[in-house]
Amino acid sequence: MPAFLSALLREPLVHFVVLGAALFAVYGALDRDRADAPVAIVVSRGQIEHLTIGFSRVWQRLPTAGELDQLIRDHIREEVYYREAIAMGLDRDDTVIRRRLRQKLEFVSEDIAALAEPSDGDLQAFLSSQPERFRTEPRFTFTHVYLNPERHGDRLAGDAAVLLARLKTAGARADVSTLGDRFLLPTSFDSVSGSEIGRQFGEPFARAVDDLAPGEWHGPVESGYGVHLVLVSARTEGRLPALEEVRDAVRREWENAQREKVNEALYQRLLARYMVIIEQPKAAGAGDNPIGIAER
Repeated sequence: MPAFLSALLREPLVHFVVLGAALFAVYGALDRDRADAPVAIVVSRGQIEHLTIGFSRVWQRLPTAGELDQLIRDHIREEVYYREAIAMGLDRDDTVIRRRLRQKLEFVSEDIAALAEPSDGDLQAFLSSQPERFRTEPRFTFTHVYLNPERHGDRLAGDAAVLLARLKTAGARADVSTLGDRFLLPTSFDSVSGSEIGRQFGEPFARAVDDLAPGEWHGPVESGYGVHLVLVSARTEGRLPALEEVRDAVRREWENAQREKVNEALYQRLLARYMVIIEQPKAAGAGDNPIGIAER
C-alpha cells in the first residue's frame, strides 16, 4: 500500500467521513419506503404557550419576540431530529432511552392513580391491613452506668459484678452520678424508642434493653462503647395508632400502593399482547421459570 494512502487512512477526518457516509447509507435504506411528500410539523398555540411558560419559569420574565422566535426554531429542530432518529431506529437498543420511555409510560398510569381520592374507609382498611407499617415502637425510660474496658482491663468482669451488687442493693434510688466511668451520652433517658437507642448505643444494646425486666438493675450489657449496668424504670409497649393520629402517613402509603397496583395492572394488560420467549443459555441449570413465560 502506498505510504500516502496508509497515512490518509489514519487521518481522523477520513474516519469521520466514512462513518458519516455509512450512517446515511443505512438511513437511505431505511427511508426508501417513506413518501417523498414533506410531513407536516405543526407548532400549535398550546405548544408556543408551553414554551413561553417554560422560559418564564427559568428567567422570571416573558421572552422577547426574538427569544420566542428562537424557542420555536429550537422546538422545530428538536422535532425534526426526533422524528428522523425514530425513523432511523436510533432509539432501539439504547438503555437510557428504553428506561426513560418506560418511566414516562409508568408516569401516565400513576397520573391515573393520583385521580383516586381515598375515603376514610379506604384509609382505615389500609391501616388495618398493614399494622406493622404504622405500629408505634416500644419506648423505654432507663438509667445506665458505664464501665470503660480500657480503664478496667482484666478487672472488667469483676468490677462490673461488684458495682452491680451495689446497684441492686440501692435499687432505683442509686445515685449514678458518682458511679462508673465518664461517658459522652447522658446517664438517664426518658421515653426513648428502641430505634433511637440503637442509633446511640448500637443495635445489640437496644435488643438487650428490650429484653430487660423493668424495675431492677441488669448487666453487664455490651454496647459499641464498652459495658453498661442498666435499670429500665418504665416501658411503654408499641401500639397500632388510631387513623387520625397517622392519617397523613397512611394516605401517603395508600397512594404509593395504588400507584404500584395501577402500574402492575397496566403492565399485565400490555404483557398479554405479547408471546415472550426466553432462550436459556446452554450453561444455565434447570429451575423454575420465575415469570411463567415460554422458554426454549
